Amino acid sequence: MLNKIVMTMASLRLMSGTIEICAALLMLRLNQIDKALVVNSSLALVGPIILIATTTIGLVGLSDKLSPAKFAWVAAGVICLMIGILKK
Repeated sequence: MLNKIVMTMASLRLMSGTIEICAALLMLRLNQIDKALVVNSSLALVGPIILIATTTIGLVGLSDKLSPAKFAWVAAGVICLMIGILKK
């Protein structure tokens, strides 16, 4: 039997992949650089949101198994990732 948390994380990633594929098909259908760029730019919002949601769900699932020190290291790593992604 699959773990509910793993199933939720995988479902989010499948949803993200489906959005990416639909966006690529939309770009091909629009067949204009400016409109394709708008579609591509909108995907920049989807990626970090899915990353945050999936990581949060995973951390909640591990919260009972991690010591506070390890949890702090994982949280610090996630914060570093977000700074790297969102910093301009």
